[in-house]
Amino acid sequence: MLRLFLLLLPLLAGLAQAAPQSVLQRPVELDTGNGILRGTLLRPKTDQPVPVALIIAGSGPTDRDGNNAIGGRNDSLKKLAQLLARNGIASVRYDKRGIAASRDAATDERQLSIELYTRDAAAWGQSLKQDPRFSQLILIGHSEGALIASLAANAAGADALISISGSARPIDQLLRDQLQNRLPPPLLTQSEALLASLRAGQEVAEVPQALEALFRPSVQPYLISLFRQDPAQAFGRLRIPALILQGSSDIQVSVSDAEQLKAARPDAELVIIEGMNHMLRIVPMDMEQQLASYRNPQLPLAQELGTHILAFIKGLPDSRNAGIGR
Repeated sequence: MLRLFLLLLPLLAGLAQAAPQSVLQRPVELDTGNGILRGTLLRPKTDQPVPVALIIAGSGPTDRDGNNAIGGRNDSLKKLAQLLARNGIASVRYDKRGIAASRDAATDERQLSIELYTRDAAAWGQSLKQDPRFSQLILIGHSEGALIASLAANAAGADALISISGSARPIDQLLRDQLQNRLPPPLLTQSEALLASLRAGQEVAEVPQALEALFRPSVQPYLISLFRQDPAQAFGRLRIPALILQGSSDIQVSVSDAEQLKAARPDAELVIIEGMNHMLRIVPMDMEQQLASYRNPQLPLAQELGTHILAFIKGLPDSRNAGIGR
């Protein structure tokens, strides 16, 4: 292990000292045939083909930048895209159907499903694969976006996948664990009954007001579709290079999830970033500071996050990425 670390030092040092490249930013759209999805393209200013990352945001009303109308503005995915572009890697990040600038693509929340989100991600990927400005296609999924990336990778024609803070457990199990210490006993009992019904594919008409934000009737068809998926199995079916990144201070997804993903794909690379939380910042395990980080765009991304992503992309086989990190 020491020898491997020493061999990596020159590469990591070179990435860390890379001169920033000029960056172009453009709005992009994808006509899916049943709605227009909108996003942002960042790419280094060069005439040579460069790798491109499709960045897929997490659950709920999380937009292309990683911001959430409920949780607050943190700009985590925007900062990640900017870091990639400065280091020679293009990216597209987009508002999922029904969210932010893509809201008109699904005016009725009941239309949404994990399968629909997967088809959208695959369509973005196929579009990028056909673009001569880009060489390799890397899917980067954060949180629930990691599951979407795993489900979409084959249809998208992805060359590699990066899972950041992705659950290995079915999402109903993840929600159950998240709610365990956050709800009073009566509400916890009701939430578990709701989760069991939705897991069985049965919608529930009457939802306690305190639980409506999570289980409102209009979002239940999406949750039913989501709960059918097994993230570890989806990840394990991949046959492309994969990187698993997980923070030790993540209050939403655990290190155990990352280890289970690794067990499903033993050849995947696993990196646990000490002190990194779900917003990709270094934050102690203090609930007040954790919650504050969800709405603080000034906090820098964890440095190790960028280092490992850049090293992974540069190390992809048969890469045409000779200019990255120089």
